[in-house]
Amino acid sequence: MTRSDLVEELAARFDQLTQRDAELAVKTILDAVSDALVRGQRIEIRGFGSFSVTRRPPRLGRNPRSGEAVQIPAKRVPHFKPGKALREDVDHPVPTATSDTTTLLQRKA
Repeated sequence: MTRSDLVEELAARFDQLTQRDAELAVKTILDAVSDALVRGQRIEIRGFGSFSVTRRPPRLGRNPRSGEAVQIPAKRVPHFKPGKALREDVDHPVPTATSDTTTLLQRKA
């Protein structure tokens, strides 16, 4: 799913949102998550997962072309840890279009 797919899905689910409003909502949320991560904060969305920043220590790597040793500096990288509900939802098989949708509804209840 791309960002534009997410905007379209949001606008389709909520009739009161225009395409422009949905786009602004998605942009605002993603900007807030990015800004918090830049500041080193942790973001937790219950039932979905958490975003945090982890530190990778400096290490010695190799140039794949020449084979010479290269010093790789320390860096901070974003990390996502899925929540329990998301892990369980992903682990269950997705029903096909021809399968009975009531089984999906029963599983969600």
